[in-house]
Amino acid sequence: MRFKTKEHYNAIEIELKGNIIGGPETQEFHKMIKDFLAEGKKNIIVNLGSVKFMNSTGLGMLIGAFTSVKNAGGKFVIAKATEKINSLLVMTKLITIFENYETIEKAIESFKK
Repeated sequence: MRFKTKEHYNAIEIELKGNIIGGPETQEFHKMIKDFLAEGKKNIIVNLGSVKFMNSTGLGMLIGAFTSVKNAGGKFVIAKATEKINSLLVMTKLITIFENYETIEKAIESFKK
């Protein structure tokens, strides 16, 4: 898994790429989330458009990040999930937990509500 960040005027976009299956990148991801929260950046978008595969560890990583952001008074959403990842979210019923947007623009718009 690789990731890069982009700052929008009221949100941080974290674009994940490749396979999300755990490993040292998971720790880096959690540290990055905690750092953003410490800086007061509490609107987080996780872009899943380039994710090929995700296992239970990857789902756990997203749940952990969601919980950290929510506990800090922020909002955590996902965007651009592929059909394969959407199916996984539906099967695990996580689709009822995460706000899921088709585009980054719609995810950004959700923070204005």
